[in-house]
Amino acid sequence: MPAIEVVLVRPQSEGNVGAVARAMMNFGLKELVLVDPECEIGVEARRRAMHAAEPVLDRAKVFKSLTRALARADMVVGTTGVKTKNPKKFDRISLTPREFVDKIKGFEGKVAILFGQEDFGLDRKTISKCDLLVTIPTSEEYPIMNVSHAAAVIFYELFQAGARVWKSKRAARLEIDLLVRQFECLLDAIEYPMHKRRKTTVMFRRMMGRAVLSKWEYHVMMGVLKDAIREAKDG
Repeated sequence: MPAIEVVLVRPQSEGNVGAVARAMMNFGLKELVLVDPECEIGVEARRRAMHAAEPVLDRAKVFKSLTRALARADMVVGTTGVKTKNPKKFDRISLTPREFVDKIKGFEGKVAILFGQEDFGLDRKTISKCDLLVTIPTSEEYPIMNVSHAAAVIFYELFQAGARVWKSKRAARLEIDLLVRQFECLLDAIEYPMHKRRKTTVMFRRMMGRAVLSKWEYHVMMGVLKDAIREAKDG
């Protein structure tokens, strides 16, 4: 099964941290990571966590930087309340929780699910690093959910899908990073316009994330990119 790691990025409310911990235990998740929390993790957090205080909250890992927090992740999944179907806004195209769960069936590795600050969510820089984005369909009248409620919906979908029995060899995050770097080398080789490179690279990473490449597919893609770079340089 994919190991699920819940990452709260700069949480502002200890009550929400406790509520997320409780929802995690409801659905069989134990790995909680806090990145540069802006609140104390004290009495209120433990009160809201209830029986999840000791097994989840007290054992949470705390990091000052997101980079260090994600060092062991093979896939990074961002959550957002802002969505679009406009293909030109590809960095905001997201999956529903059920579509996300279907995508990672068969994935073997650590999946980090990121939840942002209560007021602003995940910033653009963080979103650009995510392999997948997830948005919960809600009423247009009031689309933004409380972080603990949104987390519970996603945890429920994972639990219902029986994530614990998924198995397969998939490309790890390090390999996807290498694939993206190779793609950037191809952009250099073909002298792709500089002002378009960031968006194009983000689009490529997101495409590879949605594809959830197998090891074999990863090696094929790397071979194709290497050949294309060689041809571009020789030409």
